Amino acid sequence: MGSLSQLINSVLVQLFKHVPWLASCWARRHRFVEGQEIPWAPLRKPLGETRIGVVTTAGVHLKSQPPFNMDDPEGDPTFRVVPSDAEKAQLTITHKYYDHSAADQDVNVVLPLDRLWELEAEGVIGGIAPLVYSFMGHIDGPHLRTLVEQTAPAVARRLMRDGAQAVFLTPA
Repeated sequence: MGSLSQLINSVLVQLFKHVPWLASCWARRHRFVEGQEIPWAPLRKPLGETRIGVVTTAGVHLKSQPPFNMDDPEGDPTFRVVPSDAEKAQLTITHKYYDHSAADQDVNVVLPLDRLWELEAEGVIGGIAPLVYSFMGHIDGPHLRTLVEQTAPAVARRLMRDGAQAVFLTPA
């Protein structure tokens, strides 16, 4: 059943990619989480002095880490921790809910760490937090509550411990 499900999902991903109106129809039938509060805060100092944390929902992780659970149709609310200076060859993507063929060629498509390191070298940003936090962006059902009440707050606390003063979020 798992391989049939994966095949169907792969076909749907390609359909949504190449037939945008179909994706729009699907999106109208599904619920989304809407925030009740402003999800940002003004910078407290210039960007050139600010340490940036990175969070992605692209399902990126180290090849040595367990993959995200693709067998649960409601997603996987866990996260993976990746050193921000990890070599691209050490990274992989476990996510079947978007077409990541371009990101498989260059992970910077969904996790632009090389660009952030360039911005740091140019003095545009003050630095990059030592760790990246990666989620699988497809979360639904009871996992959504876990994400909102447990996992996301845990990552927020970790980002603060890492010294992140702003966060760059890369969706899949």
